[in-house]
Amino acid sequence: MAKRSALPSGDQPLSASRTLIERAYEQLRDDIVDGHLPPDEKLRVEHLKARYGVSAGTLREAITRLVSDALVITEGQRGFRVAPIAVADLQDLTNLRVHIEIDALRQSMRQGGADWRQRVQAAYLDMSQLEQPLRPGHAKSWEALNIAFHEALLAGHDSPWTLRLLRTLARQSERYRRYAISLPESRRDVHAEHREIYDSAMNGNELRAALALEAHIRTTAELVARALHGNGHAPSTVRSTGPNGAGAVAPDSNGFAADR
Repeated sequence: MAKRSALPSGDQPLSASRTLIERAYEQLRDDIVDGHLPPDEKLRVEHLKARYGVSAGTLREAITRLVSDALVITEGQRGFRVAPIAVADLQDLTNLRVHIEIDALRQSMRQGGADWRQRVQAAYLDMSQLEQPLRPGHAKSWEALNIAFHEALLAGHDSPWTLRLLRTLARQSERYRRYAISLPESRRDVHAEHREIYDSAMNGNELRAALALEAHIRTTAELVARALHGNGHAPSTVRSTGPNGAGAVAPDSNGFAADR
């Protein structure tokens, strides 16, 4: 009689290990984006492993993934540090997003069928219910719906690499928003911007949809850049105490500070 393979039981510890790495990665990523781990913060593995309840090896695996996301930088033998933020980097990021995302939207509109339209419609409806106006305490939920809407717009595109890159760029953009303090005079109507993008996409007007999305992205970058300059800190040393503290984005009159 042939011996039963030991592979299934051997896979279980590996699967559990990957799950721990994934969880640590998500927690670290969220803490960086939310500002709980501020720019330039040194990531001390011995301290953080207790915070996240994982081993040093698991934590290093998670941090290595964040290096690939450009949220963490390596310092040779000195370990890891949260990536700094700077206006020049934001401008570079914005130009890259405009170049790639506008083309992706055009391709999505051409290639997307009935399923794509239904996904965009559903995402827009869900987001709209929270953003006109955004009610206190719902900002976190709205951010998730906002990301879902923008991803739905591009979901008709058939290039997984393009979509993967845009998700990374979107995560970087989200991080910048969290570190900026919105200008008091800002009276941005984000819902109107979304409606313009949505209507143009659903009507098949590529040029109008592309122009609306580009204006949407660049307006966000301009507001964030002005806010970063207004903090009184050097761009590479901006600090945050989290979503509700110094360096966090304060909502404008509509409940929003800066969208995508």
